[in-house]
Amino acid sequence: MKLYLECNMGAAGDMLMAALLELLPDRQKFLDRMNGLGIPGVRVECLPAVKCGITGSHIKVSVNGEEETVQDVPMEAGEEISAVEEHEHHHEDGDHGHHPHAHSDHDHSHVYGHHHFSYEDVRGLIGALDLPDQVKSDALAVYERIGEAESKVHGVPMDQIHFHEVGSMDAVADVVGCCLLIHMLGVRD
Repeated sequence: MKLYLECNMGAAGDMLMAALLELLPDRQKFLDRMNGLGIPGVRVECLPAVKCGITGSHIKVSVNGEEETVQDVPMEAGEEISAVEEHEHHHEDGDHGHHPHAHSDHDHSHVYGHHHFSYEDVRGLIGALDLPDQVKSDALAVYERIGEAESKVHGVPMDQIHFHEVGSMDAVADVVGCCLLIHMLGVRD
């Protein structure tokens, strides 16, 4: 089977996963497989969704019980472009605030178990998952392309790249989930 994706405006990993899942006859098989992989703290759910009167699916990827939402952060006039991430998460104490922060040397692991992963860390994690070799290979190829782009943008060798948003467990689940769905659907070049 061949698959054509038209993503003129881009597509977030969970959006692409939901679109691919719509094509799979046995959704529960995929969800059980994803949730049985052992990606640290990750739980994947498929929920019904309606946007602009159109029904479909929403993939909810939660890490340690929390779903991450990343929003665009407007730049002030004259501000330099930086790797700013804005996270909205809920604490048990009722704090529902936004917590913007830029890349620095401090530990961000308090947010959804985020760490700064190297390409080798991501390779090790994906390589250890109980997945067909083709799915592992495809997922690693995605991260290699991202790493190459990051390397070029930041002017540093790929072995010095540390993934921020892309290296988080929810993003690993998005990449692995999409690659697994393509495999389960029998998509060929």
